[in-house]
Amino acid sequence: MFIDSSNFPLVWMRLEAAPNESPAAAFDGFAQLLTRKQAFVFLSEDGFDEGHEHSKEERKQTALWMKKNKAQIRAYVKGMVLIEPNAAKRLAAKAFAVMFGKFWGYPLLIVGSKDEALEIAHRLLSDKRKTVGG
Repeated sequence: MFIDSSNFPLVWMRLEAAPNESPAAAFDGFAQLLTRKQAFVFLSEDGFDEGHEHSKEERKQTALWMKKNKAQIRAYVKGMVLIEPNAAKRLAAKAFAVMFGKFWGYPLLIVGSKDEALEIAHRLLSDKRKTVGG
């Protein structure tokens, strides 16, 4: 996973890792964002990939890392906005978004365009509560 925080508090994420990046590097990048102690939103243009499966070991490492950083994640990550132009895939992603939110503690919102994603991201950042329209 590649994290681009050059437009912080808008943090762009790509599933494809940088060449020679270790799996732990994504967690390191995420941890660095949390050390800023400022609210931010993840955005991704990768679309919804319902076929992407993580190994048992990856799921275990993710769960352990998330538990260790749970308080900071809930305090600073206001949401993730995923851009998926395909309406059928957006609909299919709704069930996943519910599970994602329960696991990570912040909402996964799936939208059809970059403009819509940026609008929602700014709304999440300006809202003192955890959810849009909450």
